[in-house]
Amino acid sequence: MNHSVDSSRRNLLKFIAGTPLLPLAGGLAGMVSSSVFAADLKASSVRFVPMDAPTLSNPAEMATTTVKSSMVVNYTDGSSKTFKLGYKPFFVTGDMVADGKGGQILAGGYFDINNQPIMNTNGKQFFSDCPDGSSLLSLKDAKVDGVKGNPVFAVVQFEYTSRDAEGADMYGKLPSPIAILSLDQNPETGELSLVKYHNVDTSGVHGLWITCGASLSPWNTHLSSEEYEPDAFKAASDEQFQGYSKHLYGDASKANPYHYGHLPEVTVNPDGTGTVQKHYGIGRISHELVQVMPDERTVLMGDDATNGGLFMYVADKARDLSSGNLYVGKWTQTSGKGPGAGDISWIKLGHATSDEIKALVDGGIKPTDIMEVAYKDPSDASFTKIGFGGKPNWVKLKPGMEKAAAFLETHRYAALVGGTLGFTKMEGTTVNIADKRAYSAMSYVYKTMTDGSNDIHVEGPKAGAVYEHILQGGQKDSEGNAIDSEWVSTHMEPPAALIGEDLAKADALGNSAHADKIANPDNLKFSEKLRTLFIGEDSGNHVNNFLWAYNVDTKELSRILSCPAGAESTGLHAVDEINGWTYIMSNLQHPGDWESPLHDVVKDTLDPLVRANYKDRFGAAVGYVTGMPELG
Repeated sequence: MNHSVDSSRRNLLKFIAGTPLLPLAGGLAGMVSSSVFAADLKASSVRFVPMDAPTLSNPAEMATTTVKSSMVVNYTDGSSKTFKLGYKPFFVTGDMVADGKGGQILAGGYFDINNQPIMNTNGKQFFSDCPDGSSLLSLKDAKVDGVKGNPVFAVVQFEYTSRDAEGADMYGKLPSPIAILSLDQNPETGELSLVKYHNVDTSGVHGLWITCGASLSPWNTHLSSEEYEPDAFKAASDEQFQGYSKHLYGDASKANPYHYGHLPEVTVNPDGTGTVQKHYGIGRISHELVQVMPDERTVLMGDDATNGGLFMYVADKARDLSSGNLYVGKWTQTSGKGPGAGDISWIKLGHATSDEIKALVDGGIKPTDIMEVAYKDPSDASFTKIGFGGKPNWVKLKPGMEKAAAFLETHRYAALVGGTLGFTKMEGTTVNIADKRAYSAMSYVYKTMTDGSNDIHVEGPKAGAVYEHILQGGQKDSEGNAIDSEWVSTHMEPPAALIGEDLAKADALGNSAHADKIANPDNLKFSEKLRTLFIGEDSGNHVNNFLWAYNVDTKELSRILSCPAGAESTGLHAVDEINGWTYIMSNLQHPGDWESPLHDVVKDTLDPLVRANYKDRFGAAVGYVTGMPELG
């Protein structure tokens, strides 16, 4: 290559480093040309040009991850450039991938407490069809054999596996794996390639339970989740929990339900290995996707449950989740129209260290040591009626057990002390730092949000909505004590463009919610540089689930990706900058998970295609959105 082209390439790379630009899977071909790539040229705004929803006119597009959207970058000199987006998987679960030791390992594979493979009914190792939360990060001192460019790490967790080889339901019956992927980042194109797959040893934290959404902490660790905490009052007779214990320990009665439902944190080592710890003081709830605020102390949490709550944790020290105060939100409704709106105040549940709560669990505390629970009205005024998991419970706290109740029976205790435990499937949470706003995905607005059984009494829709939080400082809890945070939610209300629309009658394809609006939002991530909120769906109302981009300035909602029919959009992580490149991580899970009547129109056509793409429906993809320049 001659000197002038080398110079242009250098200028272009400088330009890229200062611009929110997605990685170019096709390299720099066609881009190194005119003076439009001057080194001082900056992006002024970004717009995502939406794609249409795929239809049966092209069944192949409905049976895989399809990206036909693009991104327009507007520059400070008034020019713009359009980049066509695409999708690149690192692997489909069930693939054999490099383990970094000269051998191979099963992607998404399950391991027991002794780190031995857990075997399926066909004699082969179980692997997940449900990859979920992911984080992308870099370390200054990283060094991984086989990486030729920049070492970058992705942490990926696997929520569950849908079925065994015989087709029997396996939901929640296997200990969730977490893997660290060592990736080779091409310095010229930003393209990421898998070099090493490391399975994190979770035996020291008693294994992991249903790891769903995740986020990257401000201090560069992966904040995982344990969703749908097992009910300790029923664990001894619960088939799911007994199955989990059997596969993890080889003993159906050994696992302790109080070891699960917490917040795991994964720290990545420079060589691509990692360690995990659980934080026992952040509330034992249906953890989904938490968001740590810029103060590096305040954690805003959704709660993916029926009779769920809005929870907040304020750590005593920055970058340390081992000790702090736990709060539950109180909703004071300001509008009941549609998904409604409400002011938020806060009730302090208690202060604890992770170690002291873990010591209670390890010491053998039983649920009956903490409180009495009745499932029918005991006609006893000393019991309080609450909602729990969509059903009534009557609870009575044992004397002196407030702290144990707050951190081990968080749902029941939060309801008992007056918190609003009426949200339905509040999932992903993310923050818009510049505007001091946060966002929470309410996957479905129904049941306890619409039945008048608690503080919340709104109309819907079942297709859900994304609520925006106003974040403020100077707040006090219900006892009049100051809350030591500048990032406290004081009001929740969904932007108009982020409300789903239920259809009175399904459309021709089978959608029961409007296909050009969000339905049942789940994963959320906000990009500060792109000024864009990304929204992934987990919908029982869309035939294909979509990934959306919502510009908070223009209020434009753009569909940018379609998952294979029956699959959920998971693993969303918007990364503003790693070595000059911007990334959107995106996984999918359980492709071809057919529901009736939702998929009745498409199933016969799409089922063989999905089976061919995803290992007979046992596999699912882990990957990221790519950006390729339009040429000509």
